[in-house]
Amino acid sequence: MTRHKQQSGRNQQNNRQTGFVRIISGRWRGRKLPVHDVEGLRPTTDRVKETVFNWLAQDLYQAKCLDLFAGSGGLGFEALSRGADSLTLLELDSKAANQIKQNLATIGADNATLHNTDALKFLAQPGTPHDVVFIDPPFRKDLIASVIELLEANGWLTPQAMIYIETEKELGDLPTPAHWHLHREKTAGQVSYRLFEREE
Repeated sequence: MTRHKQQSGRNQQNNRQTGFVRIISGRWRGRKLPVHDVEGLRPTTDRVKETVFNWLAQDLYQAKCLDLFAGSGGLGFEALSRGADSLTLLELDSKAANQIKQNLATIGADNATLHNTDALKFLAQPGTPHDVVFIDPPFRKDLIASVIELLEANGWLTPQAMIYIETEKELGDLPTPAHWHLHREKTAGQVSYRLFEREE
């Protein structure tokens, strides 16, 4: 489950826990972690998530992962459960970030770092290279190009990084660099999701 949010923080009218994110496989297989009823929270189905992590199966073990626009943290939790070495999560909304923090404590994930911050501002600083990056930004906010530019410019990617991008279906082709090669892509309903392999 990922959260599509505005880049500017706004007060949320509802703070109820109304759902769960399920870890499909790995160390914490079958665990359900609570998710707040926060405006803009959009579920990523288990079927889509399972497809994505099947694509990434050979690349996750001991990988350094970065989860941008983390929302519920579902993609990051799944990566850790399946053997990732470390995880950095970015989430702007304070309620969603607090829930991620609680869920990380619940499962005892001591190799994850959460930043309650704007992803673009965070990526604008010099980074450390990551092996796997999850990009699931707010729909229809024209953020993809800026995210890709900052990842490349500031050293956030390893030479052969795998980059997952989830967007609205109507967006069409993505402004990816020539050395990002499309590895897999699929559409589910109104969502398109793609996995790119970087070859520096």
